[in-house]
Amino acid sequence: MKKKTSNTTPAIVETITKSKKRTRQLKPKHEPGFTIGDIEDIQFREDEVADIRASLLKWYDVNKRDLPWRRINQSDVNDDGINQADVNDDDEIDSKAYAVWVSEIMLQQTRVQTVISYFNRWMEKWPTVHHLAQASIEEVNEVWAGLGYYRRARFLLEGAKMVVEDGGKFPRLVSDLRRVKGIGEYTAGAIASIAFKEAVPVVDGNVIRVIARLKTISANPKDKITIKNIWRLAGQLVDSHRPGDFNQAVMELGATLCTPLSPNCSSCPVSTQCNALLNSKHDPSALVTRYPTKVEKVKQRHDYSAVTVVEIFDCEQLTGNTSASGSKFLLVRRPEEGLLAGLWEFPSVSLNGKADLVTRRRVVDDLLKKSFGLNVHRASDIVSRDEVGEYVHIFTHIRLKMYIELLVLRAQGQHKTEHQKRTCKNQSQQQPSEGKIDGSRQKKAPTIHIEETFACNLRPAIMSNSQNTDHQEKLLIL
Repeated sequence: MKKKTSNTTPAIVETITKSKKRTRQLKPKHEPGFTIGDIEDIQFREDEVADIRASLLKWYDVNKRDLPWRRINQSDVNDDGINQADVNDDDEIDSKAYAVWVSEIMLQQTRVQTVISYFNRWMEKWPTVHHLAQASIEEVNEVWAGLGYYRRARFLLEGAKMVVEDGGKFPRLVSDLRRVKGIGEYTAGAIASIAFKEAVPVVDGNVIRVIARLKTISANPKDKITIKNIWRLAGQLVDSHRPGDFNQAVMELGATLCTPLSPNCSSCPVSTQCNALLNSKHDPSALVTRYPTKVEKVKQRHDYSAVTVVEIFDCEQLTGNTSASGSKFLLVRRPEEGLLAGLWEFPSVSLNGKADLVTRRRVVDDLLKKSFGLNVHRASDIVSRDEVGEYVHIFTHIRLKMYIELLVLRAQGQHKTEHQKRTCKNQSQQQPSEGKIDGSRQKKAPTIHIEETFACNLRPAIMSNSQNTDHQEKLLIL
């Protein structure tokens, strides 16, 4: 049996798994590294830990970016050498925790420069968790609009309500923070270490990249075993005196110097501890960017849907007595699970693939009839029906192509006065009573995976991302 290679040696023989049998190559590759077979044996030596902590914190103190969430209750140590965390009251500490929470959720899948303006607007509107807990999901989504992944915003609101209902104070420990809606292992670690000084690690893509290069880990960075051991290694490194600053330092290093494609190794504060850099010096073909291993991206799925913008006029608008800006648009709420959960949209139907206009209108007509009792085949109810065009929206793993049409309907209120009815009839003899809208009674319309409907007093540029929506809701019963 061969003697096991020490895990402190940069050149590590890679492991190959074939037919569930693990074997070792006799000769190292040009770009060796720890694989899943080795990763559980990796450790940071005590001298490595001390050097990495000292170097990273020194670098971070000088080079950290000025970000708004870092300014809240800033400065751990004052001019007299007194730790401010020991004298800050609970409200100030909770303010820091809240700011960290909001910023970390926003930063998921979003660039820092994009988040800054959103964070500032959010904190101006809801400066504390108590303010946020009183908000509506519509208000939250409006402020969040443009960041994407709207489930994050919903979880922030639900989490805030949980914190307030449980006494209004943030949990101090990772284990307790994990019980709050929407707070996972990473976010809990960030809040606990930055706001409450708990010596726990955080692991995101930046941390994975830094540690993978420090220890030449070539195992799949998406593999559960790899991620588990990266957390273990990050836990060995975290500084017990300044855990929050250290965690931010590692992430800052990955975001600014130890980048995926163009690492600035000459400016890196931990370059002397980096095995990937050492390998590249011995063999120029062994690039630092080899680590972490590149994983093939999930193939993008192509989806299709038919979207119908339903615009509703009353009889006065049709005869020119009121401006067109008073028209109403039918919106429906998506199911609480799945893509864009709980958000409002124009009536839409998923398609099995590309479809012609006749097919699209048929499935849309079925939806409107089954969900709202609206029979669009009654030609007297339709003012116009025009094909608008196509619109493509790219999600992370989905390319959604939408076929859009505008359906303008005439509707007559059921509770008009006799005078109004006679006036309306005299003005337009072609105003039958089918397709009525009753805005005075809040009865629930029959639905298929739709919980509510409402009309907004707006006239949008169809499918415009910059549209500002009036969120004064009214039930429509068709």
